[in-house]
Amino acid sequence: MASQRGFTLWFSGLSGAGKTTLSNEVEKELRRLDMNVEHLDGDIVRKYLSRDLGFTKEDRAKNIERVTFVASLLTKYGVATLVSFISPYRNKRREAREMIGTFIMVYVKCPVDVCETRDVKGLYEKARRGEIEYFTGVTDPYEEPEDAEIVVETDKLNPTQCVETILDYLEKNGYIDRGLDFANLME
Repeated sequence: MASQRGFTLWFSGLSGAGKTTLSNEVEKELRRLDMNVEHLDGDIVRKYLSRDLGFTKEDRAKNIERVTFVASLLTKYGVATLVSFISPYRNKRREAREMIGTFIMVYVKCPVDVCETRDVKGLYEKARRGEIEYFTGVTDPYEEPEDAEIVVETDKLNPTQCVETILDYLEKNGYIDRGLDFANLME
């Protein structure tokens, strides 16, 4: 495996927007390109690294701080790091960007009503009934990214189109090489 440039691709959006689906597909493509990749997904990290945390604003902030630290180390050592977290607060995303350095925000944009239709766990319904406190998009705010390098609207594009948008950005900005000649494609 050749030396590669480390970067963090940070997927943010509501529960059910498609963060994990898209980041899993991007991960597969980066591995196909023989890249060194790590994927930090919210559900997995909460199970192994942050099981002591709940979902209050303070606990969410601490969770993002931990993930940011891990992502910054991976990025520093040349790993393509995929982070898929709701990460609802702008200030925590800004802090992550500052600490990590080579940081690319992917806003996985999807209206809350569409996310609710995709919710196989019934979390939105439980939140609306008051059974889940601090549920982003229902009882806790989601502050839309204002500085996302990539925005994919998963209610308008299918997963393949979204992944291609992300990979195109990475290629055009020198993070990956899929052997495409963008100069000739633009003619």
